[in-house]
Amino acid sequence: MSVLSHTMPLLSGQDQDLSAYQGQVVLVVNTASECGFTYQYEGLEALYQQYKDKGLVILGFPCNQFGQQEKGDSATIGAFCQKNYGVTFPMFSKIEVNGEHAAPLYQQLKSAAPGVLGTKGIKWNFTKFLINQQGEVVKRYAPTTKPEKLQADIERLLG
Repeated sequence: MSVLSHTMPLLSGQDQDLSAYQGQVVLVVNTASECGFTYQYEGLEALYQQYKDKGLVILGFPCNQFGQQEKGDSATIGAFCQKNYGVTFPMFSKIEVNGEHAAPLYQQLKSAAPGVLGTKGIKWNFTKFLINQQGEVVKRYAPTTKPEKLQADIERLLG
């Protein structure tokens, strides 16, 4: 089953069927506004601007499970991302990525590409999953991996 077979609420509250991104290269990232890696929004936006017309979409999923670093509501998160980083890629409502209330999307991502914690979990904010045009997870990246380091893998998938 494609990891893009889920429907998730955007920051606006509107439901987004992720299958709309089928046929594109998708980068899924769990984000936070008060994290040491928050600066990666800038690199993510740069990747999005560089490759969006070639078929890349980045999907941001705010999460407050790591050090309580995403306390705000949807409006606060959206304003922060826009004001500080000019984020234009789709941002979704806050979710859980670990534990019994983890979003089904993240349960499937972790199962398809286990990390250092195995399928049990996401280690920290800004863990990234690269998904091909068929909706299959190709690679998982650590929170410390800067967005610009993903360029070669993205270009390879875009052809």
